[in-house]
Amino acid sequence: MTGEATTASPTSGLVHGMGQELCEADWPALTDDEVRAVLGHFEQRVGSEASRDAVVSWHSPRPMSAAALVRVANREVFVKRHHAAVRTPQRLHVEHTFANYLRARGQPLPEVLRNANGDTVVREGHFIYEVHERATGVDLYRDVPSWHPFTGLDHARAAGRALARFHRAARDFPWPASEPSVLMNSTAIVASGDPLGALARLIAARPGLARAVLHRSLLEDFARYHLPIIEKAAPLLGALVPQWGHGDWHASNLTWSSTGSEAVVAGVLDLGLANRTFAIHDLAVALERSTVDWLDLAGTGGAVADLEAVDALLDGYQEVQPLDEVELAALVAVLPVVHLEYALSEVEYFAEVVRSRANAELAYDGYFIGHTRWYGEAAGSVLLEHLQRRVRRC
Repeated sequence: MTGEATTASPTSGLVHGMGQELCEADWPALTDDEVRAVLGHFEQRVGSEASRDAVVSWHSPRPMSAAALVRVANREVFVKRHHAAVRTPQRLHVEHTFANYLRARGQPLPEVLRNANGDTVVREGHFIYEVHERATGVDLYRDVPSWHPFTGLDHARAAGRALARFHRAARDFPWPASEPSVLMNSTAIVASGDPLGALARLIAARPGLARAVLHRSLLEDFARYHLPIIEKAAPLLGALVPQWGHGDWHASNLTWSSTGSEAVVAGVLDLGLANRTFAIHDLAVALERSTVDWLDLAGTGGAVADLEAVDALLDGYQEVQPLDEVELAALVAVLPVVHLEYALSEVEYFAEVVRSRANAELAYDGYFIGHTRWYGEAAGSVLLEHLQRRVRRC
């Protein structure tokens, strides 16, 4: 389980980064004047006088967008800013439609506010804004870097139960998968019967990614580290029914019923990586994000899986949604490459959007290659063998 988190301060320019150390923010922090201008578009929801007096009460330390809780009269709302090179209004409308679909089916997602024109998105120059009601529950992990483990096994088990309920609610959402973009999760490659062709189509569709990997041996690395795994995983995923998933299920994207160890999930945050994939792929993402200390990989070159947390999360999930042998086998098969497509989108983000050559190299070597390679090493093999035993028990 995790220890004390380092405190980030977006207003001083330091936020969570790709490792354990704080780093310079990709984007400037939201200001009082900025959020007042945005909330002016939502006066029918927050009040004209309240919007003029709004103040930022907390800045998110997440690095790839700027977000804040904003005090408006006697309540708080959540304002998030994206650069148009990262998120388009069309993509945000998909997220908001999915959120409304889930809310109508009992999922505890915060309401997305609509402005006077009935839209949920405000554009000002190169920036795009969205406003949500504050999520219910206690945001226990809001200052903890993403991908840190849960603080206890009860939280992991509760998160597994909540993810299963999320998948049940999302099962019939009919929209097709989103087009490839920066900071986007998908299964276009890992579930393909022609993964090399799918990779080629991705590169052709994303000229920024093509430029970002021009100096790298992408095809050779893909063939060496990923292709043999995908050839086993894709047929197993192909036997399952595609559906929308959360895409980034980890502790800091959840709120909780209390501060105690036995708290249950009270709210679900951030559909920024949601896409039409598979429930099993989404569950594998949750295991990746929550049970392996990946942030140590950048600093020490090693990472360790918490097998007790793995079991707790899976046990919680299976209490609500039992998994059969085929589903468990697909989970084990896809886990080593579950981060592949998001890692490539990170490479493009760092190389083309924020122009950080160092982080682009880290995303390629540490995430695109490093995550998959780790599963072939001792620590990763321990995790896969542990899951294989679960398959055999099933």
